[in-house]
Amino acid sequence: MIKLTKLNGEELVINANLIQYIESRPDTFITLTSDDRLIVKESVEEVVKRSIAYSRAIRLVPGL
Repeated sequence: MIKLTKLNGEELVINANLIQYIESRPDTFITLTSDDRLIVKESVEEVVKRSIAYSRAIRLVPGL
């Protein structure tokens, strides 16, 4: 799960495994595998960085 910020400043947490693609238009649009779309304050690069960190973290947890 990664924590992001909506344009209105509200924080949300999404499952990084459900991200289908990310666009910069100039706001950052995230499309999930469910076709839901989110607009966040973080840059594309930051969302990718957090997603990679999440993926690495779950691989380090024993028993998963």
